[in-house]
Amino acid sequence: MILRRWLRLGVAAMAVVVAAAAAFVAIRLLGGETGGPAQVVNAPADVIARGKYLAEAADCAACHSAPVGAPLAGGLAMQTGFGTIYATNITPDPEDGIGRWSADDFWDALHDGLRRDGRQLYPAMPYTSYRGMTRADADAIYAWLMQQKPMKVANRPTELGFPYNLRIAMIGWNLLFLTNSIPASSAGSSAAWQRGRYLVDVLGHCGECHTPRGLLGEMELSRPLRGFAFGRVAAPDITPAGLASRGWSAASLGTYLGRGIARQGSAFAEMHQAVVLSTRNLSTDDNTAMVAYLLGDKPPPPATLPTIDPAAANALAEGAGRTSYVALCAGCHGLEGNGIPNTVVALRNNSTLRLADPQNLIVAMLDGIGPETFPHRAAMSAMPGFADKLSDEQAATLANYLRVVWGGQQPDVTAAAVRALR
Repeated sequence: MILRRWLRLGVAAMAVVVAAAAAFVAIRLLGGETGGPAQVVNAPADVIARGKYLAEAADCAACHSAPVGAPLAGGLAMQTGFGTIYATNITPDPEDGIGRWSADDFWDALHDGLRRDGRQLYPAMPYTSYRGMTRADADAIYAWLMQQKPMKVANRPTELGFPYNLRIAMIGWNLLFLTNSIPASSAGSSAAWQRGRYLVDVLGHCGECHTPRGLLGEMELSRPLRGFAFGRVAAPDITPAGLASRGWSAASLGTYLGRGIARQGSAFAEMHQAVVLSTRNLSTDDNTAMVAYLLGDKPPPPATLPTIDPAAANALAEGAGRTSYVALCAGCHGLEGNGIPNTVVALRNNSTLRLADPQNLIVAMLDGIGPETFPHRAAMSAMPGFADKLSDEQAATLANYLRVVWGGQQPDVTAAAVRALR
């Protein structure tokens, strides 16, 4: 059995090498198409309107618009474990954007991770998820993009070290990891569940952040949506069990996706962008479908917080964690953690406090969170960072107080864990 396994791996590795070499020769000899006329796309108004909706559902603007740049003109720096990749210009500019791309070129990028010149895209562009998109939806997005204002903004080259800067190696990566579909993260078969799966796994490409990654940057499809820490802010587990463990119900999850704020807290960091630019624009039916898929056709009941032992509660009430909370946090979040509506989130039952992994809480305490606006005129005030006011031990003690009292977690945050994120 072991010998046969190694033989299969050897054959697969040889096939990867041969395919990569053949493709390298083909590109060198034949060259990729870089010239050609600028494309003029005349699509019906309903197709263009649908393309706009689908582009929002696919969250194109979040990556392809830099914080201070022109919409869809690229430039956003995406930090990876292999170097920095800059999002490209997808406006219809013929020189710097996709103005010379045909609908087939656009489909090749979404479905196979191929640029118009025949070279490979890096999977920072989530073609690994978009591969499941229908051709009709891809064509509609293309039609809408080609109606946008062309922006002459040059693309920045990737900053990847050797050997990751060899795009040709992506041929082998695709052979190993590119699949036609992503395994479902919940159980269901209803029409809403099926639509939700398409919205979550394909258009919304939620797994690109929320699914754990392997050593070569591939999504670990055996654990879809189980959560992953790309950088300082971790994407949490959004499987039915993971959501239920943090108190999410169908109603509160639908509110969160539509508004960015729910009883369990508010969206911040990359998720704030995902809500504002994408999920809040979904129709009521599609919002319901996303929730149906994320929680499954038979959602588990939201977990309640365990009762704190009275002796432990008294110890916490008189401890250093409570002292730090009263001095630094209670002025905004309240002595009982109830927050201020439309200004400061509540800590009682807060989803971040109920995460088993304390990373996001520690990072918020150290770095703070900037002021954020949400749909329906909602907003949250800025939260200052306390890295300069709390030692590692003090921060760990405060984190444990918050997690135990209002998150139902164990007091297991250590000074070393804080130091690692400082």
